[in-house]
Amino acid sequence: MTPTPPLDRTGTTAAPDSTAAGTPAPLPTAAPLPTTALWDAGVRLGAAVELPPLPLAPAAAGMRCAGPLRRVQHTEGVVSIFAGMDAAAPGDILLIDNSGRTDEACVGDLVAIEALQAGIAGIVVWGCHRDSDELAAIGLPVFSLGPCPASPRLGPGRPAPPALPRIAGRDGDGVAADSDGVLFLPAAARDGVSALAARIVRAERSQAELALQGISLREQLRWDRFLERRRTDPGYAFRSHLAQVDGALE
Repeated sequence: MTPTPPLDRTGTTAAPDSTAAGTPAPLPTAAPLPTTALWDAGVRLGAAVELPPLPLAPAAAGMRCAGPLRRVQHTEGVVSIFAGMDAAAPGDILLIDNSGRTDEACVGDLVAIEALQAGIAGIVVWGCHRDSDELAAIGLPVFSLGPCPASPRLGPGRPAPPALPRIAGRDGDGVAADSDGVLFLPAAARDGVSALAARIVRAERSQAELALQGISLREQLRWDRFLERRRTDPGYAFRSHLAQVDGALE
């Protein structure tokens, strides 16, 4: 897992510091937990962490965010989005559900500015965005299926959306997004998954530092002990072994 530079107040990645090459930068305490660690924590705990039906990507490199989800059904264009902002609390992530459409964009620069001023921590679009260069400059994290120049065509002549599964997430669930994608955490599992994810990050961070000092991962994770156990117990899983040695490697 590559350490992540600190975030500015908008949730975008700040410039890296002058840490010497080959040495991981200090882990920022205020940064959202990586989606990779949250996923691994969810798997270990048996929590129902979910992914979107299709991968969602940031509108600009380095964008990341995390927070409670506020779902918005995109039925009346910007009217729906503004109503969602009215119902949201500062720090919420807007999930704008446009049925996975790729023939129009429902979020652009003006919506992002309005959301930023309302204290929204990020926007996840089950659909497309536009004004990519402007979104990069504004800095509010926006994740979508990709860019599209077309604005929404509302009304009876609007083409039908694609036949895709419904995107996960209910109001109050957790949503996390970064360069690896977007995932959703059930509200009841958010605290437990986040706590374990933080432990995973710390473990991987420590392992990376030791590896750079010449102590191999196999040595750190007691690979010899795992092989010895497998000789008598062929079903012994490496993930179980990692738990025994308090290691992290997924």
